[in-house]
Amino acid sequence: MTATVSNVFIAFQANEESRPLIEAILADNPAAQAVHSPGLVKIDAPGSLTIRRATIEEQTGRPYDLQQLHVNLVTLSGHIDEDDDQFTLSWKH
Repeated sequence: MTATVSNVFIAFQANEESRPLIEAILADNPAAQAVHSPGLVKIDAPGSLTIRRATIEEQTGRPYDLQQLHVNLVTLSGHIDEDDDQFTLSWKH
């Protein structure tokens, strides 16, 4: 019997501030898929999704505080584990 993997997701407002963040998430999470809706970008990933500060900084060319992602965050699903370098959503405790 195979275990099913539940998706986690995170959604951001569709704007210029979110664009490099979304690109960084997709670069770091190859199994993730972005779904674009009017005004919203939802990123689904099987099992877990990690947002890395360093990758966002590579996209933007400047320092990034992960707390900034909350400005354009609309909703998310999964348990949150975060520190100064990464923000991870998963269903693991």
